[in-house]
Parts: sequence; structure tokens; C-alpha cells
Amino acid sequence: MSWDTVPGKNREGYPDPTATTALSNVQRSQRGLQSKRAGEHFENLLAASLGWYRDKGVAFVEKTPEPMRPLRPPNRQGQFLACYIKAGQPDFKGTLTGGRAVVFEAKHTDSDRIEYGRLTQEQIDSLTEHHRLGAAAFIMVSFGLQDFYRVPWEVWRDMKSIYGRKHIKQPELEPYRVQYIAGVLKLLEGIELDYNTETEGKA
Repeated sequence: MSWDTVPGKNREGYPDPTATTALSNVQRSQRGLQSKRAGEHFENLLAASLGWYRDKGVAFVEKTPEPMRPLRPPNRQGQFLACYIKAGQPDFKGTLTGGRAVVFEAKHTDSDRIEYGRLTQEQIDSLTEHHRLGAAAFIMVSFGLQDFYRVPWEVWRDMKSIYGRKHIKQPELEPYRVQYIAGVLKLLEGIELDYNTETEGKA
């Protein structure tokens, strides 16, 4: 029997999707790539803004390294093959002037809402514990790389009871808008700092 006569198969015997299905797959792949690139751009923007705060002596906050799992032992040059694994920690961690910790996750979306399910259980547990211990914990949200919001952890955590659903629409985030001025996201503005006698008056 020739593969030409088998429905849904091409001459080599592989699935042969319809033009509509193939186009849908290509568009889905393109959207995924665009979203990934936008997310990376957002993280770069955050890193640059945090560098501005560092230079001002206000905070030192770094990107959490992506967890990796080695796939092969290292070669003689110390190089090894590895893959990224599921994120277990929030994206950024550091310290504000006076010693207060700051921990946050960054999320980008091109839709009109942000979903609670965008965080892993490990990230939820980590942010909950940091918040319990007094850290400034929040979610930085980008909508289309045009509008930015700093959502307090307790608001994100209690999203279902506050908004009646496990997503927040963009207009509802207006109280948490972050200004983007002269290439800097003012994401740490308004966070209460823990000044002590050693740092007082030096910010």
C-alpha cells in the first residue's frame, strides 16, 4: 500500500497536516518566539534599571541564575553540555539601603490580563516565605513592553479573593503602575527602606 493512499500521511509516512493546521502551528510558534524575546527584553530592561539604582547606592539586586542540569561530564577544558530546568526561584533578589531584602518575579504578557498560574509552586513558596520574613516581595508585570506594574505579593497571593478570579485585568493594576522615565523603570520607588544609623542620610 502506498502512503499516497493513507489519509493524513505524506509520501514518507509522516503526518501531513492541512494547510490551515500547518499555518496555525507556524503562527503559534512565532507567537511563542516573540513572547520569549519580549520576556528577555523585559528582563534586560529590569537589569539596566537595577544597575541605575546600584549606581545611586539605593539597592543591589541581581538576576537569579537559571537552574541547569548537566547532561554530560565536563571535557578537558571544563566545558559541559547542560539544559535549563524548571525555574524554582524568583527572578531577582537583593538588598535595599538599610538592609531590607527585595525579591521579585518578572512576568511579561501581550494580552489584556496576567494569570496567577504564570508562577510555579516553588516560586510561590519562595515569595511567600520572603514576604513573611519582611522582604519587599512583588511581581513586576509588563504589558506589551509599554505599561509596567509592581504588584505587591499579598495582592498577587490573594488574587482570587480580591478579584474573584485567578487573573488580573490590566486596568485593575493601575494603582501599581511603575513609571518609565529616561530609560529607567522606577520599580523601587515607594518601597519603605530600613535605615539604620550607619546608612542614615547617605541614600
